[in-house]
Amino acid sequence: MLLSAQNIYKKYGDLEVLRGIDLLIESAEIVAITGSSGAGKSTLLHIIGTLDKADSGTITINNKNISSFSEKQLATFRNTEMGFVFQFHHLLTEFTALENVMLPALIAGKKESEAKKYASELLERLGLIDRKDSRPNTLSGGEAQRVAVCRALINQPSIILADEPSGNLDSVNALELHQLFFQLRKDLKQTFIIVTHNEELATMADRKIILKDGKVID
Repeated sequence: MLLSAQNIYKKYGDLEVLRGIDLLIESAEIVAITGSSGAGKSTLLHIIGTLDKADSGTITINNKNISSFSEKQLATFRNTEMGFVFQFHHLLTEFTALENVMLPALIAGKKESEAKKYASELLERLGLIDRKDSRPNTLSGGEAQRVAVCRALINQPSIILADEPSGNLDSVNALELHQLFFQLRKDLKQTFIIVTHNEELATMADRKIILKDGKVID
């Protein structure tokens, strides 16, 4: 078992957002988390990704109980074991596509030459090598999101967490992005947890988990 989330609760003030979530994820699995707005999907993803903390419950990834980690341990774990793809790509405008992809590897302490080599390989794999020196504001929406996927992959993470990754794309680019996730699972044995309103993507996934009012209903 790659990931286990057990009895996860989260409140913001008097609002109960998550109410006893249990979740198991296998390695190289693609899981879609769906549900209406306000169901707790993004909150659950952020807690799994250590971007937020549960009020109670435990999360275990690669046999490590990250619920007990210090902030410094969490930052290191997040950088090396997790990749993130958001609805808006969040690329840094002052850097080229290649530099954006390299950044998490440099933060992790890898040599610049090593980071540049693997970043170039990822851009080549995703059909973007001819855009490596381009700034984000010159990329199309689909290109920018594929650069963000490369950035998520650079440290060869255990899990990629994607929050509405195709929500800002047209239907053609959305389908291409969805197909890319499955190709990366095939080629790299990559695990994905994807929060989405896109029913087509949810149906393509190995499993669809439906949240309602902070609970798993299916």
